[in-house]
Amino acid sequence: MVDASVAIRNAVKPFLEELEPGDTFLVAVSGGADSLALAAALLLESEPLVLNAVAVTIDHQLQNNSDQQALRVVEQLKGFGYHQVVVKQVTVTTESGIESGARDARYQGLKECVDQYKAVRVFLGHTRDDQAETVLLGLARGSGARSLSAMADVNGIYIRPLLGITRTQTEAASQEFGLEFWNDPHNLNPEFTRVRVRREVIPYLEANLDPGISRALVRTASMLRDDADALDAWADREATDLECQRLAQLPRAIRTRIIRKAAYDAGATPGQVTFEQIGAIDALICAWKGQGAISLAGGVKVERISGRLSLSR
Repeated sequence: MVDASVAIRNAVKPFLEELEPGDTFLVAVSGGADSLALAAALLLESEPLVLNAVAVTIDHQLQNNSDQQALRVVEQLKGFGYHQVVVKQVTVTTESGIESGARDARYQGLKECVDQYKAVRVFLGHTRDDQAETVLLGLARGSGARSLSAMADVNGIYIRPLLGITRTQTEAASQEFGLEFWNDPHNLNPEFTRVRVRREVIPYLEANLDPGISRALVRTASMLRDDADALDAWADREATDLECQRLAQLPRAIRTRIIRKAAYDAGATPGQVTFEQIGAIDALICAWKGQGAISLAGGVKVERISGRLSLSR
């Protein structure tokens, strides 16, 4: 059996080989097993390629002495061989919940570091277990194929090379690398939906449905992503003309994608266009009876004017 550390080094190597000598990349490191193992593998594989590795640990300032944990991460990474380790403090807003607020603040902090260091890639430590959890959360929300396709290994500059690696492997790899990983107390807090999925739902499904449920969920996500990519590409080709009679001839899966894209292009708040609102806008196209305008978050108004779908702020 291949050592866990070797498996992770093999997982990151193809992504690094796409970069040019002298390129700078970031790796986000929380101090958990996933990100520490990723950071170690990236450093070892990047040195022969003459790449510049910068580790970034985000301090969300949500816990007492969070700065001390960040410093422990810095010490470990420098001890392993990192020359550039950055602690980025962020402020989390909780209007949309702590989980969502922390995620938004984290990505904003990473974006600022990308600009500062002129990084061409950002590596994230999400694993196969994270992917399975994301699919289940999407199912619980009643989300569509794009949401159920979960996380892509490449999304712009963001790279997730460990989506085929388990959390058990990252823990073993961290030990093989000689790194002591930290378990974030938030990862044990049952107030968070993802924690309940991780600690209660998936173990129950493994025990009572199929011990390979996580692998099956990840496989499903991969197939759905292929489907969603194809449908999105089709919708993009058709989205140039919002004439209702023409839109009504398209499959509903394409039409609703066009509606969602048009809404966000017009300035609707990302993630705030609901299933019900999409249905109401679709009725303007396919079941026109003189309905009034539909208001979306972000101040966007959608109405049918002279046989065309009109979106304005």
